[in-house]
Amino acid sequence: MANRERNKKILLELLKQPVNSRCADCGAPDPDWASYKLGVFVCLNCSGIHRSLCSRVKSIKLDFWEDDLVEFMKSNGNVGAQAMYEKAVPPYYYRPQENDCVVLREQWIRAKYERLEFTGETKYPPISYTTGFYEGMLWKKGKDNTQFLKRKFVLSEREFTLTYFNKENESKGPKAVIPIKDINATFQPEKIGHPHGMQITYQDDDHTRNLYVYHESPEEIVTWYNAIRAARYAYLKTAYPTGSDGELVPKITRNYLKEGYMEKTGPLQKEPYKKRWFILDSQNRKLFYYKGQLDAEELGVIFIGTESNGYYAKECVPKHARGNKWQCGVSVDTPDRQFVFMCEQEREQREWLDALRKVLARPMSPQDYTSEAKIKYKR
Repeated sequence: MANRERNKKILLELLKQPVNSRCADCGAPDPDWASYKLGVFVCLNCSGIHRSLCSRVKSIKLDFWEDDLVEFMKSNGNVGAQAMYEKAVPPYYYRPQENDCVVLREQWIRAKYERLEFTGETKYPPISYTTGFYEGMLWKKGKDNTQFLKRKFVLSEREFTLTYFNKENESKGPKAVIPIKDINATFQPEKIGHPHGMQITYQDDDHTRNLYVYHESPEEIVTWYNAIRAARYAYLKTAYPTGSDGELVPKITRNYLKEGYMEKTGPLQKEPYKKRWFILDSQNRKLFYYKGQLDAEELGVIFIGTESNGYYAKECVPKHARGNKWQCGVSVDTPDRQFVFMCEQEREQREWLDALRKVLARPMSPQDYTSEAKIKYKR
């Protein structure tokens, strides 16, 4: 008969090994669940996904473990499973982190263990995001209304473009042809109001344009996401031919460092405060603000430089507060102007200051100086 305490101790010792000390799927620290079908240690959130796949899971601390299952975990573990199931993950394929949305984590787990996409075996037909061309229908939010309508999208790695059409009749030509060099894609299920929602951002003349899309199928929207990332990776390889994967992969797509509502006043700081939706794009050192969180174009953009170049972020108490409902002030000083914002809670004030200071602390690149000059010129 199995010894409950002995087996629990063996499993806890296995978890102390560096290779098993993080979730095999999302990297969360201190996983305390395991799939005894696959031999991997996973976190609570990923264990729920495994259970939905009929990948038998147990709690390390709470469940009873039979001797043969413990021996199976000893002979496998995260490294063994990764060598088998992650043998050929493309560099551009997005590996979800512990704070990513459920659809990204679930489709990563399904791609690995259910569809066996990364075992290195040749598949026919080839997996869609690996072909350099992808097309299909996505539900897209209208630019000036809240209605989502089906639109055809076509991604071409050869042309380095993402094209979409307003009508199914393509003879009228595309509504927009978006260069891959300017594009970013990020999952935004809460903001879009759909679990499979994605925000596509690109440069349109002097503005940053946002498209909000979703698909009913979680596998399909994640395929779109990774197809866009594949095209971005191919573009970066041509634009930076000597760049390593370590340098290029973080540039493929990016999540925004911080988003949320703040109140904003005008340049004289005597104008009435107005509620605005802010997005901090740390990679491009830009703080965008919008009237609403699903606006197609920004109302304005603030470049965030470094303290050595005259940029600062700090708590503040406005001198001429008028019309503000919120009391927790944040000021962003630039060489040309001081911007004053109000947060609803002290927690949000701290989060915004922490996020802004992370950008302020990072040295500026030559591209950053070019971006700064363009924003100053626009004003």
